Amino acid sequence: MAQDAIQLLDADHQRVEALYKDFKAAGGNRDAQLALAQTICAELVLHAMVEEEIFYPAYAHATGDEQAVEHANKEHGELKELIAKVPQAENLDGAMEVIMRRTMHHVDEERREMFAKARASGMELATVGGRIQTRRDEVMAAVQGA
Repeated sequence: MAQDAIQLLDADHQRVEALYKDFKAAGGNRDAQLALAQTICAELVLHAMVEEEIFYPAYAHATGDEQAVEHANKEHGELKELIAKVPQAENLDGAMEVIMRRTMHHVDEERREMFAKARASGMELATVGGRIQTRRDEVMAAVQGA
């Protein structure tokens, strides 16, 4: 059975949390940490993209809560700025710690506020989930084909 939008997005959150634990466990192995940092950042960028393109507009339409969408987009912008600095970060541990603190703050807000409100609104979560999965698949195919 296909996952609904919230299940897909929360699976992304859980995947990034697990990758960050792997990042921390790889302390001292700079190559492993760098590879994990790149994977985490790529996951976060893809996640933000599908939220901005698909979930947030559907959420705003269903709930009328434009303010939450503006706030979430602002947090995405801040995270993207931090992610852009990772490749040249002298202190990779510190850079990733800041990214993960900000990410987990954002995830907590989504889980407590947006996801609950989306479910209560009657939003077509299965349909939105299908659109998110299709978009993720398109992006992954393009990346693998490059």
